[in-house]
Amino acid sequence: MEIVFPEGMVVEARFDGFSVLTDQPEKNGGRNSAPAPFDLFMASLGTCAGFFALRFCRERELSTEGLKLSIETERDDEKHPLSKVRIAIELPAGFPEKYRQTIIRAIDQCSVKRAMLDPPEFDVVTEQKEGSE
Repeated sequence: MEIVFPEGMVVEARFDGFSVLTDQPEKNGGRNSAPAPFDLFMASLGTCAGFFALRFCRERELSTEGLKLSIETERDDEKHPLSKVRIAIELPAGFPEKYRQTIIRAIDQCSVKRAMLDPPEFDVVTEQKEGSE
């Protein structure tokens, strides 16, 4: 993955033929032309969890009409900027009661969520391009 800076406060991630843009809100010097990085992070969590919910239903031939997830966050600036994430699953009409806990366990397999629960070690280094000073 390569991260570049096309203009203003816009930051672009390039990988596998895709391009993902982020920007900052105007109050932070941006133009609000794309999601902020943290919002994109939360969208990554939501779409990952959503994939597992969708796959769960499709594998059991359950209706996905009306299936929806929503994410709410709580912040505690004294302790941690992100203190709680709540993923609520809106189930389709007629969703079988016997699968309510099972779909939660399916969503718990989300790799983004799991990475948050067992965070990796980060190693930030500087590199200098040859010929530049």
